[in-house]
Amino acid sequence: MRKILKDSEHLLRLVGVFAAGLILFLIIRHAIVPKGFGEFGHYRGPALDDIAARPISFAGHTTCEACHDDQAKTKAAGKHAGLACETCHGPAAAHTEDPTEHAVMKPDPKVLCVRCHEADPARPKSFPQVVSKDHAGDISCIECHKPHSPLP
Repeated sequence: MRKILKDSEHLLRLVGVFAAGLILFLIIRHAIVPKGFGEFGHYRGPALDDIAARPISFAGHTTCEACHDDQAKTKAAGKHAGLACETCHGPAAAHTEDPTEHAVMKPDPKVLCVRCHEADPARPKSFPQVVSKDHAGDISCIECHKPHSPLP
């Protein structure tokens, strides 16, 4: 019996090292992982309160359309009908509170348009795509296309 215990001494040391490693891991995990983590799946529950405490920055397209009816009608009849105004113009909640003090962003078409329309094999074939340097050179997109209702 002593021979068996003596021969298994190295296995007991190995089990001890693994147990110590597991205990160390659990202590470090407890110190690092935030409280409430896992409350809603793989998320920290109190994060919802943190997000709710942030100021609202987006107004929504219906708020934009209330004052900008002419652009809304043009956009609704065009290819960009499904895009929200703030997709291109950025967050507009401050603009809706005080339009004179906070102007919405007027994007540079040579930068903005290519974000969606530069040729990319990952996009569906039916999606309008161009190689901007070959398509227009140094000419801005709005020289030929209306941003709210672009035509091919």
